[in-house]
Amino acid sequence: MNYDSLTTEAVNARTVDLDEMSAREIVAAMHECDMDVIRAMDGAQPALARAVEAAHAAISGGGRVFYIGAGTSGRLGVLDASECPPTFGVPADMFVGLIAGGDIALRSSVENAEDDPEAGARALREAGMRPGDLVVAISASGSAPYCLGALAAAKQAGAVTAAIVCNSGSPMAAAAEIPIEIITGAEVLSGSTRLKAGTATKLALNMISTGAMALMGKTYKNLMVDVRATNKKLADRCVRIVMRATGADRPRAQRLIASADGDLKRAIVMELANVPGETARAALEAAGGRVKRALAALK
Repeated sequence: MNYDSLTTEAVNARTVDLDEMSAREIVAAMHECDMDVIRAMDGAQPALARAVEAAHAAISGGGRVFYIGAGTSGRLGVLDASECPPTFGVPADMFVGLIAGGDIALRSSVENAEDDPEAGARALREAGMRPGDLVVAISASGSAPYCLGALAAAKQAGAVTAAIVCNSGSPMAAAAEIPIEIITGAEVLSGSTRLKAGTATKLALNMISTGAMALMGKTYKNLMVDVRATNKKLADRCVRIVMRATGADRPRAQRLIASADGDLKRAIVMELANVPGETARAALEAAGGRVKRALAALK
């Protein structure tokens, strides 16, 4: 691989004097360069929509979504996967984050971990990847052997493949059914892809998981109605969600949540359709968990 040809390894002409800038100038320069990320996301929208649809299809069919990468890319995948259960009330293994070098690499650098293609393939096999799953390989360069090995194994196993990369014409983009190319250009600090490339990756993962969950009926309007009250902050959020969705005051919302056994969707349908809990539960089940469909059926 000729790394000199990668735009993510290029020198950014706007920050060649980084070592002489004041704190205010550094912040201003980084803010200006971060605007590159938003512009780069524009061209990636069609591919990202395909990835959202693929994630939805995988989950709807009883499959899973795997994020796999090395270094910053792997850490961001693990982060997004780990936040799906508390946000959307889904099983912990619906979104799976895998990182080269294993979990120790979340905190410490594991040398040469990304250079082993068989390790990427093995990680997916050991995690139980099956036909119909979605495998999203993530690498700013688009050339990490660990990710290329994962994509090859996923394709052989009958999984759907996607790749998030920040360089054009990369081996990973060529290997994936859904190539997501977000061309962020030269970094503020040359080659430090935890910066613009990392930001772009986080945005892309946000879209894939949130989009798939919205398609699955995990939201009502733009409210996270499958969140669970596992701490005081989330308990209060649950009450506020029911208040916003129904117009109920706080005491009423608290009573609704209690009578719905903590199920916000059921509480909302109970209030808006003026039905008992069991009727709301049955309507939601028939509607595939979608609040608006359940409400329409109860009119």
